[in-house]
Amino acid sequence: MSERRDRWNHNIHYYDIVLDAATSTARTALDVGTGDGLLAVRLAEKVPEVTGIDSDADVIACARSSTSANVTWVTGDVLTCELPAAHYDLVAAVATVHHLPDLSAGFERLACLTAAGGTLVVIGCARSSSVHDYALDIVGAVQHQVFSRIRGYWQHTAPVQMHFPHTYAEVEQIATAVLPGMRWRRLPLWRYAVTWRKPGGPGMSWAQTGSAAPE
Repeated sequence: MSERRDRWNHNIHYYDIVLDAATSTARTALDVGTGDGLLAVRLAEKVPEVTGIDSDADVIACARSSTSANVTWVTGDVLTCELPAAHYDLVAAVATVHHLPDLSAGFERLACLTAAGGTLVVIGCARSSSVHDYALDIVGAVQHQVFSRIRGYWQHTAPVQMHFPHTYAEVEQIATAVLPGMRWRRLPLWRYAVTWRKPGGPGMSWAQTGSAAPE
């Protein structure tokens, strides 16, 4: 377990954003594009019921065999797999959504899986297109060199796709449209973070959720 925790790469660097979103009341979590399962295993230390889903059967088999953590491993496409709607108190997707054929539909699907009052966290990759982006790319390059020398760089076994269909600005625009009220952060190490709290949950009025009042 300690060996797994010592690993470092650009995705692992931002796992704490997801882990910090796992509140003390969270009972269920979904790790989308779980890959080697490192994030799912860490979530299982905080959340009683964790599911890790990935479309690559070999990667899921590796994740399942390399840990005894209480995680349900699922092989499937998150867009079509029969997962319970509005069930997960925390939905996380790290370096995953750029693999999906339609980003807007992907955000909608992840929002659908998130429970009322729950949180969706997306750590994603995109293309730079602005001065601000390129400046953060330079910061990321420096961070990469420093952390790689200090901790080493671990290459995960999941397939890598370096084609990013959208710029950071385009991703932010799509996320804003699909996930009203989401929080956007452009990160170094060639990543962005979208954090969204789904309306609803205990103590929320019908007016606050935007839903029609029951008759």
